[in-house]
Amino acid sequence: MKNNRRTFIAGIALASLATAATMAIAADGPIKIGAIVSATGPASFLGDPQQKTLEQYVAKINTEGGVLGRKLSLVLYDDASDANKANAFARRLIIQDEVDIILGASSTGSTMAMVPQIDAAKIPNISLAAASVIVEPVKPFVFKMPHSDRMAAYKVLEDMKKRGFTQVALLSDTGGFGKSGRTETLKAAEALGMKIVEDQTYGEKDTDMTPQLTRAKSSPAQAILLFGTGQAPAIIARNYQQLAIKQPLYTTHGQASLEFVRIAGKASEGIRMPSPALLIAKALPANDPQRKVSVDYATSYETKFKSDVSTFGGYAHDALYLAVDAIKRAGGTDKAKVRAAIEATKGFVGVSGIYTMTPQDHMGLDNSAFRMVEIVNGAFKEVR
Repeated sequence: MKNNRRTFIAGIALASLATAATMAIAADGPIKIGAIVSATGPASFLGDPQQKTLEQYVAKINTEGGVLGRKLSLVLYDDASDANKANAFARRLIIQDEVDIILGASSTGSTMAMVPQIDAAKIPNISLAAASVIVEPVKPFVFKMPHSDRMAAYKVLEDMKKRGFTQVALLSDTGGFGKSGRTETLKAAEALGMKIVEDQTYGEKDTDMTPQLTRAKSSPAQAILLFGTGQAPAIIARNYQQLAIKQPLYTTHGQASLEFVRIAGKASEGIRMPSPALLIAKALPANDPQRKVSVDYATSYETKFKSDVSTFGGYAHDALYLAVDAIKRAGGTDKAKVRAAIEATKGFVGVSGIYTMTPQDHMGLDNSAFRMVEIVNGAFKEVR
């Protein structure tokens, strides 16, 4: 009986040592950053610069010594712009890869597909998608970096109103961002005393929107707002030019990229949209708190990849550094502590804005994070 007792006690001691050893390895091992982006497919204009940014800056952070003395390990999957794949990859990151935090997805649809698993696993998630529904109502472990569709709607409509335009034609896509954006635009127009006199939708993969634009052209609308993502807005810009429409065309931050200008070509001239400071970084005054981080990121990205920086890659830059900042403040990778640290973020200066999160606000931006820009001679110029 005594021998059995000694064996039992010895077994407990060995198990305790094994547990301690495992914890020590976990504490000294790499911090696992999971990421899901749309590097290919229709939303690749979002995900490709995000993948490049994450890979570039994880390597940079590791070269500089890592975080809390530990290297970062990036576990990244391409959902190919498919929400079902995003959901499957989220499961893999949580169960198989055992990551400490998840960044992504690139689109609203993919992010919302992941949310139930994020909530169930209680793992911090910083989305790179824009729609307000991602964080409204607040979900304890879900945060996001991009400016909301509501912010974009107000920024655009307020600029229209300043120019004396009070009647608007709205074109929105049938995807998650477009649907949410349409809802927010209708609310914003009512609040601002403006009228949506033409309300048209189109499919994200449609290749000709002249019927919708013809309706807008012949309506009482004084200006047109396009709410969507993907390559369709560039097609709409070309259709708009072909129809010789006189009402000014506005888009949202979904087109705040020189890739949009490249695809739309001369048809992009004169289009206005809200944008983060990143696209006009070098034109910012020296005392602007976002100038240095924005210029540094733009210069670094463009030097490495020989391509124009985009606001979408900027969201990934900010998400990674916000995650790192939270892990440092949490003193490790305990998921509940990291979640609490993200929620307690105050005055975090990113290329997309200055973030202050609260238990009621898991985006942390207000409309001051947007600059109204216009495409002039193939470049973005701030409207003052």
